[in-house]
Amino acid sequence: MSADEFKQQGNAAFLAKDYVKAIDLFTKAIEVSETPNHVLYSNRSACYASNKKFEEALKDAEECVKISPSWSKGYNRVGAAQFGLSQLDEAEKSYKRALELDSSNKAAKDGLEHVQSAKAGPQMPDLGLSQMFNDPNLIQNLKNNPKTADMMKDPQLVAKLEGYRNNPQSISQDLFTDKRLMTIMAALLGIDLNMGDPSAGSEAQESAKPKEPESNPEPRKEPKQEPKQEPEAMEVDEEPNSRVAAEAEKAEGNKLYKARQFEEAIEHYNKAWELHKDITYLNNRSAAEFEKGDYDTAIKTLNDAVEQGRELRADYKTIAKSFARIGNAYYKLKDLRKAIEHYNRSLTEHRTAEVLNKLRSTEKELKKAESEAYVNPEKAEEARLQGKEFFTKGDWPNAVKAYTEMVKRAPQDARGFSNRAAALAKLMSFPEAIEDCNKAVSIDPNFVRAYIRKATAQIAVKEFAAAIETLNIAREKDAQVNKGANVREIDQLHAKASSQRFQPASDNETPEQTYERAMRDPEVASIMKDPVMQSILSQAQQDPAALQEHIKNPEVFNKIQVLIQAGIIRTR
Repeated sequence: MSADEFKQQGNAAFLAKDYVKAIDLFTKAIEVSETPNHVLYSNRSACYASNKKFEEALKDAEECVKISPSWSKGYNRVGAAQFGLSQLDEAEKSYKRALELDSSNKAAKDGLEHVQSAKAGPQMPDLGLSQMFNDPNLIQNLKNNPKTADMMKDPQLVAKLEGYRNNPQSISQDLFTDKRLMTIMAALLGIDLNMGDPSAGSEAQESAKPKEPESNPEPRKEPKQEPKQEPEAMEVDEEPNSRVAAEAEKAEGNKLYKARQFEEAIEHYNKAWELHKDITYLNNRSAAEFEKGDYDTAIKTLNDAVEQGRELRADYKTIAKSFARIGNAYYKLKDLRKAIEHYNRSLTEHRTAEVLNKLRSTEKELKKAESEAYVNPEKAEEARLQGKEFFTKGDWPNAVKAYTEMVKRAPQDARGFSNRAAALAKLMSFPEAIEDCNKAVSIDPNFVRAYIRKATAQIAVKEFAAAIETLNIAREKDAQVNKGANVREIDQLHAKASSQRFQPASDNETPEQTYERAMRDPEVASIMKDPVMQSILSQAQQDPAALQEHIKNPEVFNKIQVLIQAGIIRTR
């Protein structure tokens, strides 16, 4: 069973005054509890005190206040146990400490009054009681005495007498409530309660009866008894029972939530919160409000949960959940900035993959939404003309700035990226220019000017093979779209890329150096590793005429041309 189940059974046993059973059940609850629970020690202390085992009661009470030093009711337990042990000064301090923590603690007020009354009242003289009750033969002597023998058959009375060994003064609490103790005290002191003049007969007996009081007599003063200290009702009647009731309300709320009866669920979550202050109940209530579509109310509830959680020192994971749910509510309200703010606050409290993914997704969505909100074709055209003006004047930085504005205002217009690439190339920012050209042709695959600008930038960074490939695409697109209008410019760039691709480091380069330099080109290295080309080259070495037959294949021809340009195959 769980600690809570043992605790509930212990409560029932305590109320039934079966203290031994209650002690056993609270002990089991303590053993299975995941974390030290001050209420369990408090309740077991009450059981020990009710069973007159004040030393054990004090030990548990001290453990209770050690676990929860700010819980005033724990000091009630300490005071009760100390009072039972006649440690009146210590008991007074404990009750005062309880009142320092909670001035409305009625049990502490009552306990303090009992202690102070006991300290002020007359104490029963010892009369040799300490020596009498410490006699190891005490119980046996009483069993042997005909007047007390039958009494010693009651184990509870025997236990009570043994308890007087530690605290003989405490007999004054029971002397006037248990007539057997008068007989036992008389037997121990050697007094015969039936003494009298045998000849007196019934008259003597009659004279032993109390006489009727005379008119206006002086009231007889009864011996003042030391206040009897009984442990106050267990805190389970307040704190744990309220928690159990709150959990029951929450469970009912959860059932209604699953049935989508949100208004009814909210009522139960409110009752749970009223019974016990746990912000989980507020979080649950906000979930029902969220499902109702009442996002503003859910946000208010969750802000209250965070504020109350700080005061109650709630677990940081629970507070993180509150922040995350605030973020969810703002997301539903389309306030993405607020959603992002609260997702970040949730991650500050406790980092989880779920909230992190929500944050990243919302950030992307916000960026996209802001970009879309910024789109304006008219403003884009204004930026394009402004960029053209700066470009014509040679003001490349401002041209880049203007074309960047155009890109933001019209992200689906390929001209903005292509024009910015041209300005970036003027600023020698070739990698960025290539990237812009790639964006331009991804928007418009037939944009020949973007291919040409890309090839120009690739030649500038000595990516000759890539430039040639880009120019081949440009030539094909130009023929399809522009009827070859740009073929001359494309051919010039192709020749430039080809000539510079395998340009030797010096005029005195040896064949070995040429081969080593050529093999650094990825395309050349790939051709030389091709088994088919290896076979063709091997045949050509033995029979040069055989090469003429192979170059009739266009693919082989292009590869042979690359090897010739690289200097691998020498034509003279």
